[in-house]
Amino acid sequence: MRHALLALFSLLVAIPLFAAEPRQQPTDHERARTVYIFHQPIVMLQATFGLTTPEERVLRIRNTLRSFTHADVSQPLTVEPITRYGQPARLFLMNGKPIMLLSQADLDEGDDLTLDQAAERVLTRMELQRKALSDQYNTGYLALAAVKVVFGIAALGLFCYGAYRTWRWVRRYNRRMLLEKRGIIPHSWRRFLGAVESKLYGLLMILLSLVALYLWLGWTFSLFPWTRVWGESLGDWTWRVLQKIALSIVSALPGLLIVLIIFLITSFIIKLLKVLLNQVAAGKVHLPGLHPETVGATRKLISVMVWLFALSAAYPFLPGANSLAFKGISVFFGLMLTLGSAGVMNHAMSGLVLIYSRALRKGDVIRIADNEGQVSEIGMLATKIITRENYVVTVPNAVVVSGKITNLSAQNPGGGVNLTTGVTIGYDTPWRQVHAMLELAARRAEGIDHAQAPLVRQLSLMDWYISYELQVRLLPGTSLAVARNALHSNIQDVFNEFGVQIMSPNFVLQPEGAVMVAKENWYAAPAAPPGEPKA
Repeated sequence: MRHALLALFSLLVAIPLFAAEPRQQPTDHERARTVYIFHQPIVMLQATFGLTTPEERVLRIRNTLRSFTHADVSQPLTVEPITRYGQPARLFLMNGKPIMLLSQADLDEGDDLTLDQAAERVLTRMELQRKALSDQYNTGYLALAAVKVVFGIAALGLFCYGAYRTWRWVRRYNRRMLLEKRGIIPHSWRRFLGAVESKLYGLLMILLSLVALYLWLGWTFSLFPWTRVWGESLGDWTWRVLQKIALSIVSALPGLLIVLIIFLITSFIIKLLKVLLNQVAAGKVHLPGLHPETVGATRKLISVMVWLFALSAAYPFLPGANSLAFKGISVFFGLMLTLGSAGVMNHAMSGLVLIYSRALRKGDVIRIADNEGQVSEIGMLATKIITRENYVVTVPNAVVVSGKITNLSAQNPGGGVNLTTGVTIGYDTPWRQVHAMLELAARRAEGIDHAQAPLVRQLSLMDWYISYELQVRLLPGTSLAVARNALHSNIQDVFNEFGVQIMSPNFVLQPEGAVMVAKENWYAAPAAPPGEPKA
């Protein structure tokens, strides 16, 4: 026991505390001149007596402490005024045995203390350490400390078990609320969030259990002399962390207030712009270069730009904006943006080109490559088309811009679209008869707007046949696929009705007679000469 006592007294580790003479942030030179007992600074010596430096005096005090017994430690410390080396001094005694000499030369003028005041402070610090050591080496005290530890373990286990039981009760309660479609979180959000309340409560219980374990460790370590320094270190570390957190919060409040003001002003500006752009979309306000169909994209662009400007203005006032963590995050996001933005920005800029060129808009019937259908969405990255098969085709905006876009409904906003179809008929069939038959088929087909007469064109005079095209206007809301099917069916019926075969002849040998239409057959039914009604 005596050896353990001497070993504990010989522990000299620099931990700056709120002392008068010892430095709170000592250098290595000052630390070597400071007397420590149980990691606590007692006094910093400065006087040199003959060839004995302050550092050697500290080593002598350490050796003196090693020679004390438990009986010596049980006696209170005393201080005697003496005169040594021609100057006033105070001698510290334990059980009548000298420990340390504090002279007038050891004092620092900056401390503004008299010799008696300094000696009183040193005595108070040493007495605290002596009493703590004497109490802790008492057998009754150690037994009581062991009992306290047992009760502490039981209390910690009971707290953890209670936290687990309450978490299970909260989980069962939330499950019942889910079945009854009740709770703090709306039921429509449940498929995304799930039972988030029980998970958050479980996380809170885990954190509280860890805090309880931390407090129990610090309290247990402080009960025994061999681990007391660990307990004090845990407590000091916690206190320093809490101090830093409190100071950081207080120092960050002005910056956070400025950030809040910036974002409130930004939100107000966004709302004003939204009101103005809504007036433009409704056609009540006209701004040069801004059209109602581009208001949505313009609102998003302006919102992004304004918020980015606000974030740039508020960034310097954010807590830790100049820290290495923020810089690392900035580098990380910058690298991600650099590596992944090439294709994304290409599609995004192509989407803006589509919107602001007004090449197409939602609801238009378009044809892109082999895709024909109605535009259901023009996104920032892709355009979606609903085809005649009721498929949704997603075309990247870069592909849309780089190809040919045929807008079938751009010239008739709110009305029906134009439908064209074609046939190739040989030269032996009168072209007037073909025109009349195609017009008749258009008049018989359903879904055709008969207010506008069908239009037949001869597109080309090819080697062996003529290419005809029929164009009709569809009624609003009529599907292209349905109208095309009805029109093709009626074309076949009309041609069969008048005995004209739909074919594209190809010659191997030149026929003996010329393949032509006799003049008397120019107006074969259902065609009619000018001035006479058609069939």
